[in-house]
Amino acid sequence: MSTARPTLAAADRQTTGKAVSRLRRDGRLPGVVYGHGVASSNVSVDAHEFELLRRHAGPNALVDLSVDGKKPKPVLVHGVQVHPVTRRPLHVDLFLVRMTEEMTVDVPLIPVGTSLAVEQQGGTLNHQTESLRVRALPDHLPQSIEYSIESLVDFEAAVHVRDLAVPSDVTLLSNPDDVVAKVLPPRVEIEEVPEVEAEAEGAEGAAAAEPAEGAETGEGGSAGGSDSEG
Repeated sequence: MSTARPTLAAADRQTTGKAVSRLRRDGRLPGVVYGHGVASSNVSVDAHEFELLRRHAGPNALVDLSVDGKKPKPVLVHGVQVHPVTRRPLHVDLFLVRMTEEMTVDVPLIPVGTSLAVEQQGGTLNHQTESLRVRALPDHLPQSIEYSIESLVDFEAAVHVRDLAVPSDVTLLSNPDDVVAKVLPPRVEIEEVPEVEAEAEGAEGAAAAEPAEGAETGEGGSAGGSDSEG
């Protein structure tokens, strides 16, 4: 019977260490296949085919991996090492799963809908939790979990993990009280008096004070004496 799972062909790999750079130049991506109770093995896959697989399959999607044309076995893409600049894959870890053994994975959370606190009050949606940790059988692992943000009508409202619709065949491991999302109020900027304007006001105050001091000096001081001498 055919399966809806994506497929990936691999070849046994003897090349290791720095020599794998030649594999990459030839369009092959080095990887390793491992699992519970089985010895790990080095493989390589077509880099272009793997990129297409990543674009169309979810992060927790099972893949039927065939090594050197042998019977396909279900694997999970457990980790991908990428180049820090080009972001191209450099190495892939493929976890060989047992279909009767539960697995623990992180599932991405996707917000849907609109929030009045964002649309009408100028708030900013803050994603405090971006993934859930769950446990389930390999073929029951969710690719993502959607949640509505329409309940976020003000800056006090919040969506918690306990509010999410987790499938019944999936065990939630994250803290139910963790906040998933809430809306932050807009930042209020305090209007400051321009520095030039403040200096001008200070100068006017000093100028207003000087004549009064001078008048007192002229009335009974040396200024009047010099006038009389002339």
